[in-house]
Amino acid sequence: MERTETAGAGELSVPGALLDGVPRQRLRAGTGVGADAVSGADAASGAAEVADPGAGSVEAVVPVPVVQEVAVRAFPRVWRLLPTPTGTPFTFWYAVLLAVTSYVADNADPAWVDSVLQASSTDVTHLVQAPVLVLVASALWVAGGLGSPFAAVFLLVLTALERRIGALRTALVFLAGHVVATLATELPVGFAVLVGRLPDTSLHRLDYGISFGVAASLGAVTGLLRPWIRWPVLVLFGGMLLQDLVNLTDPVSNWGHLIALGVGVGTWRWVRRWSAESTEALRRTALRGPALPTAS
Repeated sequence: MERTETAGAGELSVPGALLDGVPRQRLRAGTGVGADAVSGADAASGAAEVADPGAGSVEAVVPVPVVQEVAVRAFPRVWRLLPTPTGTPFTFWYAVLLAVTSYVADNADPAWVDSVLQASSTDVTHLVQAPVLVLVASALWVAGGLGSPFAAVFLLVLTALERRIGALRTALVFLAGHVVATLATELPVGFAVLVGRLPDTSLHRLDYGISFGVAASLGAVTGLLRPWIRWPVLVLFGGMLLQDLVNLTDPVSNWGHLIALGVGVGTWRWVRRWSAESTEALRRTALRGPALPTAS
C-alpha cells in the first residue's frame, strides 16, 4: 500500500505494500507532519500571522507548510515491480546484459556458443586457473535462456530488493550468493576427485548462470516481508529446491541453490538495517523544506 501526501514540490516515493510490514508513504519536500500540521484555517491560507512584540501592532506573516489529505493507494503501481534505469540501475542494466547474452546464445553459431559457455563454466579446473574471471563470466548467462523461471524471479526479486537497500548492497547480496554457493559446491568436488571418490571428469562440468545469485536475493528479500507471506514463500521455494535434490536432477547445482538461499536468509540482519537506513534517509529528504523567513 502506498500513502500519498501532496504539497510543495519535489516528489519522493518509498515503496510499501508487503515489505517491512509497514506501509510506506509518498512524501513531498516541505510537507509538515504531526506537530508541524497547522489548523484548518491556516492550512487553507498557507500562512500564519505571528505578532512581533518589537513592532507594536505590526504583524509579520510567516508562511507555513500546507498539509493536504492523504490518498491511500490499495496496490503499488505495476511499473514499480519492474526495474527502471534510474530507480533500480543495477537490476535494469544487468537485465539488459542478460537479454543480450541470451539473444546471442539463441542466434549465434552453436559450436561457438558451446565453447564460450564451456569457458564460462565454474568447474574446478576453471576456478583453479582463473577464479575471478570465471566467476564473473558465469554470471553473464541465463541457463535455459530468458524462458527460465529464474529470469522472471530475477526481475521481480532484485527489483524489490534494490528499491529497499540500494544498488550496491543488492549487488553485494547477489554476488555473495553466487560466489559462496559456487565455492561451497565445487571445492568438495575437487577434494573428492583428489582422494579418488570421483573420476577426473568431474573436474570439467558445465556450470554457469545466475540462479545462485537469484536464490540468495530471494532469501534476503523475504527478510523484509511480513511474516504471513515470508514463511510461505520460503517453504514453497525451499520445497522446490529440496524436491530437485531428492530427484537428483543435478546434485551439485541443487545443493548450491539451497546454500545460496541460506546465504540470503543469513543477510536478514544487515538487509533490515540497510532498509531502515534507506527509508530514514528518504524520509529526512522529503521532510526537509525551505527555511522559514524570520520577522525583521
